Amino acid sequence: MESKISVIKKDYGICINNQDYFLAFSDFTVSDGIDIVENVNILNAKDEFESTAKRAEAFNQLQGSYIAQASDSLDYFVNAYGDLTIFTFLSNDVVIEDFTDELKVANSPKGFRDARININHIIFIDKAIAPRDLLKIFKIATDARAKVLANMAIPLHIQNILNKNDFLAILSNVNGDGKVLDINNALYDRIDIGDLKTRIEDAIEISIEDAFEKMDLTFGILDYFVSEGILIGDLVEAGLELADDVEITEDLKAKLEAQILKSLTDINVIALLVAAMRTEQDLTGKHIREVDVADDPDYFHTDEVLGFAIANQIAGTKGAFNFKRYRHEKPGIIYGLPPMLDDIFAGLIAGCMSKIFEE
Repeated sequence: MESKISVIKKDYGICINNQDYFLAFSDFTVSDGIDIVENVNILNAKDEFESTAKRAEAFNQLQGSYIAQASDSLDYFVNAYGDLTIFTFLSNDVVIEDFTDELKVANSPKGFRDARININHIIFIDKAIAPRDLLKIFKIATDARAKVLANMAIPLHIQNILNKNDFLAILSNVNGDGKVLDINNALYDRIDIGDLKTRIEDAIEISIEDAFEKMDLTFGILDYFVSEGILIGDLVEAGLELADDVEITEDLKAKLEAQILKSLTDINVIALLVAAMRTEQDLTGKHIREVDVADDPDYFHTDEVLGFAIANQIAGTKGAFNFKRYRHEKPGIIYGLPPMLDDIFAGLIAGCMSKIFEE
């Protein structure tokens, strides 16, 4: 039995309607967990039961039972794959702003303490699915979303605001009259959970990729700097701390800042910095069994190699020689950085300092 679902849009909410009824499992604001409903409502309401329920009553002109979820955004898109339809609802407080003509940075008018990015899903499977299988599918979808987002290696400060208020619902058909159906004794379609798992995982991966594209959210080298707590001004101060026999003027600070920003548009410098930052996460997180860098062991030289390479890429031999000094002295913010990061940022500022004094 194929169901014909419809979407009803109002300025205060969106209703996904099925006159033949859904069997739904959700974590919605207004829901009993497993419900037989005619309407699935996403409402522009405060995240509270009473306000959400009150908004949901506006759709009761359909005289149907419902579940309802509060959301601060009604933006959504739909991907359909045969008997599988996935609604993706988006809520985003982050925008990409120009930092220079060539560099951009993610920012939010709410600040990263209060900002949120939520990618939410309502998944409809056009089959009559038993409640126990609906629960399995809910877990499959939850795990798939977490896995896809983890594999994207999003900057930490963005991860911290991602899917903090998200929601998920799994919908299927109901055989018979939804008003009087005994879900424990109803007839359900046979489904291949393994095949459905693969299809749902693929659909969610595509959905999340589409979501970031529709939100116009991409991340660059400055976002990964922010994630590590490193600001351009900190690097300028660290670089000038070892500037001997030179008057520290605003013009000199501006030249160094400009050189750092110019260096951060060099694809080779970017690749070396990202390689070090990703390696730092794996090693300090003890994701590699054979490697322990907790005490920055003397026999660990990869950080020096990468730092040297960055300095050399920016300013050649002069930068490479200057790197040794910055690595040893660890001026300013460099001193407090972990094993991999202190050397790569020493290499960055050593190269940039050498470059501005070439003229």
